[in-house]
Amino acid sequence: MKIGKTIREFRLARNMSIKELSRKTNLTSSLISQVERNLISPSLNSLTKISGALRVPIVSFFTEATLKPCPITRKKQRKKTVIFSSSHVIYQLLSPDPDRKIEFLSVEIEPEEDENDENELITHGGEECGYVIKGELEVRLGKERYCLKEGDSIYFQSRIPHRFKNTGKGKVISIWAMTPPSFWGGLNFLRRRELSSKNKQK
Repeated sequence: MKIGKTIREFRLARNMSIKELSRKTNLTSSLISQVERNLISPSLNSLTKISGALRVPIVSFFTEATLKPCPITRKKQRKKTVIFSSSHVIYQLLSPDPDRKIEFLSVEIEPEEDENDENELITHGGEECGYVIKGELEVRLGKERYCLKEGDSIYFQSRIPHRFKNTGKGKVISIWAMTPPSFWGGLNFLRRRELSSKNKQK
């Protein structure tokens, strides 16, 4: 998917020059220019830096018409994203516009999705709350573990190290609201897990 035009629109909407974006991201002006013209595909690391400098979640770059305000997201318009091949988590952006103060997501986790490494806990600014629609979800907050079943909900400060695990035999479907938007944080988590998985296979 060509995302250069979207990145450029976000940059211009913030009255930011390529030179300034280069300074904020430590990426060369030439690289940013080529990305915006869709001459090259940016790495996930570059996208993370660009999204941070523009103060938007990475998913914003993959969502059509992100700069046009619209209060509704139709079911057929949802953006389903499987981030990495080794991931058993599917995210759907339910918010009509990710460039807002609240992010609304649907998260599906396949059975036996489990990571026990302490380093896999994620933490970021803000707060979030979730509601389980289907299945059993274990939410780990620091050293505490909470089992949520259908109809259960949870709220916590996102600065608390956390992670999710499917403890049931079927798929878990849950709805999450986060403020400020932090989907890019989830991307970083999955990226670390993907790299860890590849290293273990070597």
